[in-house]
Formats: sequence, C-alpha cells, structure tokens
Amino acid sequence: MSPATAIANTADHGFTGLTGFAADILTALGDIGVGILVFIEVLIPPIPSEVILPFAGYLSQSGDLQLGWLIFWSTLASWVGALLLYALGRAIGMERAVRLLAATRLVSRSDLERGANWFARSGGWTVLVGRMVPGVRSLISIPAGASRMGLVRFSAYTIIGSGAWNAMLIGVGAALGTQHERLEHYLGYLDYAVYTAIAVALLVLVLRRVREARSLRSRSSKADAAAVDGMAD
Repeated sequence: MSPATAIANTADHGFTGLTGFAADILTALGDIGVGILVFIEVLIPPIPSEVILPFAGYLSQSGDLQLGWLIFWSTLASWVGALLLYALGRAIGMERAVRLLAATRLVSRSDLERGANWFARSGGWTVLVGRMVPGVRSLISIPAGASRMGLVRFSAYTIIGSGAWNAMLIGVGAALGTQHERLEHYLGYLDYAVYTAIAVALLVLVLRRVREARSLRSRSSKADAAAVDGMAD
C-alpha cells in the first residue's frame, strides 16, 4: 500500500477521538509503523503491545494494513529493541543497568529485579518464555546480556517468543476485525475504554513508585538504626 493510499484511507476506519488519531497514524505509516511503535514499546515498557497489536490486527481487515507484514515488522522491531537492552546489560552489567533504567522512572526497579531473579533461577529459556509475560517481556534482555548469554541463542529465543506473542495479539485483533459491521455501533465507546486503561496504568505506576519509595525509606531507617545500635555497643 502506497503512502498516498494510506493517507487517503485514514478516515475510513470508523474510529474517532484518541483511537481515531491512533488509527490515522497506523494507516498513514503503513505496516512498518507497527514496527516503529513496537520498537518504542520494547524500550519504554509502559506502552502496552497488548493495545497496539490487536488494534493493528483489527485495522488489517479494512485492507489498510497487511497481516503478514504486521507480524514481520513487529517481530523484527521486538528483536532489534531486545538487542539494544541485551547490549546494555552486556556492556555495563546488571546492577548498573538496573540503576540507570530505574532512574528514568519509566521502568519499575521491582520489575527489573524480578526479571533478573527469574533469569538467575531458571536460566536462558526465560528469554523465550519471558517474551510473553507483561512487565518482564522487555527487561529480560538485560540479565541475558549481563550474563553474556550467547547472541545466537538469545536471538533465536527472542524471535520465536516475540513472534508467537505478536502473532497471537495481531490475530485476535484481526478476528475482531472480521466482525466490523457488528461492532461498528460500539466503536464510539472505545475511546472511553482507552482513556480508562491509560488512567489505570498511570495510577498503578504512581502507586508502585510510592510503595517503592516507602520501602526504600524503611530500609534506610532500619540501616540507620542498626548503625546507631552498633555504635552504642
């Protein structure tokens, strides 16, 4: 599909508001646009592929996007993004990578540590399974790099796991897209669902940051108390 055709078709999807804007972007960029969004999602995990990919699959049924290319570009983007995080872990080590990413406030330190502990307990196969686990999917690349897991094995697990996850989500959206006429009168309510999902995601992010800050202060207070007790002895 040419860019001119994509732009011409952006108003034909039936969406309005925020979802209409997202649909316009996807159809204007074409199949490779999904890859761009997934690449960003890998590096900024709070952006959920669980929303992006089914939506792209849904739009594929209008003829604006191609199902096979959606799976290809999303999986390629997942692999390239994972390679960057793998390289980060390999270059600076697990602890420094955790501190660096946690400082951005876009990634939860507890998620990073959870991925690292899971990898330490279960080994390299977690790269394959972890691609289908929200909250771990992107971050599992860092302990894999820090432990110097073989690049070929890492790539194979990433492509297989990400490809299966992406194909499933895109397929779900495509299946819904075949029922477009039945769902058309509900499309206006989709914006409310998206706004609610964004609000919930932001609330969860804030609550987790507050909980982590309290936990850090508690540990710091206990350490100070222990130091004072030690001096008193």
